[in-house]
Amino acid sequence: MWAGRVLRAAPSAAPRGRRALSALTQLRGVLEEELDAIRGAGTWKSERVITSRQGPRIHVDGVSGGILNFCANNYLGLSSHPEVIQAGLQALEEFGAGLSSTRFICGTQSIHKDLEAKIARFHQREDAILYPSCFDANAGLFEALLSPQDAVLSDELNHASIIDGIRLCKAHKYRYRHLDMADLEAKLQEAQNHRLRLVATDGAFSMDGDIAPLQEICHLASRYGALVFVDECHATGFLGATGRGTDELLGVMDQVTIINSTLGKALGGASGGYTTGPGPLVSLLRQRARPYLFSNSLPPAVVGCASKALDLLMESNAIVQSMAAKTKRFRSKMEAAGFTVLGASHPICPVMLGDARLASCMADDMLKRGIFVIGFSYPVVPKNKARIRVQISAVHSEEDIDRCVEAFVEAQPCDQLKNQAGAWALRAGS
Repeated sequence: MWAGRVLRAAPSAAPRGRRALSALTQLRGVLEEELDAIRGAGTWKSERVITSRQGPRIHVDGVSGGILNFCANNYLGLSSHPEVIQAGLQALEEFGAGLSSTRFICGTQSIHKDLEAKIARFHQREDAILYPSCFDANAGLFEALLSPQDAVLSDELNHASIIDGIRLCKAHKYRYRHLDMADLEAKLQEAQNHRLRLVATDGAFSMDGDIAPLQEICHLASRYGALVFVDECHATGFLGATGRGTDELLGVMDQVTIINSTLGKALGGASGGYTTGPGPLVSLLRQRARPYLFSNSLPPAVVGCASKALDLLMESNAIVQSMAAKTKRFRSKMEAAGFTVLGASHPICPVMLGDARLASCMADDMLKRGIFVIGFSYPVVPKNKARIRVQISAVHSEEDIDRCVEAFVEAQPCDQLKNQAGAWALRAGS
């Protein structure tokens, strides 16, 4: 009887297989349509392959000779610093390749605790907690800290990780216009009935290179009984007199409650993020922050590299001081050449072009001239605000910077875009 049941059941297997194949075919069609739309909009993002260490000069697959890199977050040039590399090798040898565990099970080593203490001292906070990335730190903070009784007030141009982290929490959500303190005050007035009010902002905004007005934000927060959170990913290590970030730059270190930042940019460039702030907050995050509880510990080599990068930064601020002069040199020369460069004194220098295809084509032309830059377009930036984001590093020489400016002046847009004066008119003389 069981054999008969098997035989009778067999014919129904084929339709299920056909349905599965049909679903897969449908999926492929949907995906190809989406991908074709991205290509058609000129916003396709290709990945160039680097065949060398990260640094001011790199080698790129398919391109002969050395290339000047002007688009890395390697602000202090520590990604390939010999002492940083040696510290990573030493940690790898002493503590192994990884922990194969989350922190609370068996994934906490002495070097993790040492680095957390060092981060807290660096930022002059009570405690710190490590994450696999700052994206994870932002994903873990708001959900763990804020309840439906609370409110969070966020700058409209905050990084995607802040936006996604806020979406995960159940607090009431307010969005204020970018850097608009009058609008922030209005939103704070609306939020007065909530238990906690948290103002969330990037310290330095990565696409435009502008800096949050933290003095005004902290003043409003004090007036309306709010806390201040700052994401310092594009500030830690090089803004402020000793590289502590925008709160140091603007003299409000004692007024910012919570800082999230990264180990993956100025501080060695490998990976990792963190939250630093009040001790009880860090203790709560160890109990409730899901990215912390359900992610493997940072690998020892990454911890060793970041720890050494912090040591180098705290030993001397000379490398920090060199950033300002080099940034000023690039910005002044580009503006003299007729380019529109957003921001003020930040080493993120967005060269505005407007058209997405133009930004992509110019970046390709710059590579032919020995300069590695990338065009940024929608959805990374708003539509019709495409740009090439240049980033200055402490290890760029004055000659490197001058060559980059020369390449911009020499670069030509794609043939099909030469007559599109709208975006190209941002460059003087077009």
